[in-house]
Amino acid sequence: MQEAHAQGTPNDRPDDAQVGRQLTALTTGMDHLERQLSRGHGVLDSEGLVPIYLGAEIVAPMPLSDWDAVHGQLDDLERQAARYPAGVRRTFLHDMLRSLRTAARLFEGEVLSFREKLEGLVGVPAQPISDQELEAMHADLSALLDAAGVQRGSLAERVARWEGARTLDDAELEPTFRELMAEAQRRTDARIYPTGDYTMRLNMLRGVPFTARCNFSAGQMDLNADLKFTRAAIKHLVCHEVFPGHSTQLLYTRDKAQSGESSADVLLCTTNAVTGCVQEGIGDQGVHLLDWIEDQDDAVHAQLRRVRSASATSAAWYQMGEGWDEARVLDFLERYSFGQRPWIEGRVRFASYSFRGPFIASYWFGNEAVRELRERVSAQQWPAFIDFLYGQMHSPRSLALFGA
Repeated sequence: MQEAHAQGTPNDRPDDAQVGRQLTALTTGMDHLERQLSRGHGVLDSEGLVPIYLGAEIVAPMPLSDWDAVHGQLDDLERQAARYPAGVRRTFLHDMLRSLRTAARLFEGEVLSFREKLEGLVGVPAQPISDQELEAMHADLSALLDAAGVQRGSLAERVARWEGARTLDDAELEPTFRELMAEAQRRTDARIYPTGDYTMRLNMLRGVPFTARCNFSAGQMDLNADLKFTRAAIKHLVCHEVFPGHSTQLLYTRDKAQSGESSADVLLCTTNAVTGCVQEGIGDQGVHLLDWIEDQDDAVHAQLRRVRSASATSAAWYQMGEGWDEARVLDFLERYSFGQRPWIEGRVRFASYSFRGPFIASYWFGNEAVRELRERVSAQQWPAFIDFLYGQMHSPRSLALFGA
């Protein structure tokens, strides 16, 4: 599959399988090196550079003694990447190596601007979503609320009323989660990939900066108990974290790497680099990938999620890129996102993290990258699209080259 993108004469074409193994070993080796050298005092948080790695028996982390060795490996991979013809694989490798180079500079202690982290590490534009775009999203949300019969008051009041009327009681969360996960798995097995007997249980947490998290090794979806959820919100989170999102991508890439159908770098699907942007896009598009918008509530929630993702991306830029004080950022999120207070405070905390903070933008830009591609794929192209989306590693730029 990967060889289709590495055309040229046999003498000048890189060995793509070897490039994939080298890239994978280097990336996981960088994660180990940073943990070893920093001993908890570096820029990485508990997630690390590669939060979940299922490929230890396929490609072992590269033993690295210092950051000079890392830069030497990056130099070598850049020389190999330059030998690829223009196209999907070369674009991805260029973006991934730039991302890893930026990470290495951070791990060495170099101070980088938020702009440099967004552009180099995450691989997205260093800019807010414009007020005009946000207001257009608000208008679309207002129209959906009108159609759902929620028509009186300001948009913020209508969102609060819509969510309040549909909020699940604590006792309803577990059965709703199980019901939706079973249907999501059925649809994933039919439309994406057979997931076997893998399932997750629900694990409630408090005081965390995230809404939900895929805790793959523990077989659980961690959920922020400080927030309130509608059925549509739980459906989205099941699709994002489990089927057909993060858990499914991990199962798919492990199997394809083991069989040799994909190059080994697919094992880097959870890496906090440009690959993470597309990973979050797959998760945020999960309900759409399963063709599972059932009713007006699902449609309202999908648009509300876009509003919140875009406003959080803007707020992070204003906070870390332009230096707004916290009170001003909180006010912006109150006015534009209509988020619950714990969610808003969690976004501000998330954005402030030295390494992970810029990845707040990966949700918006990743969702848009996957959405734009999904919307132009025909029914006949669907199997090739799934193979391309899940079976190869991508940056947003390389993803846009599907079919080129």
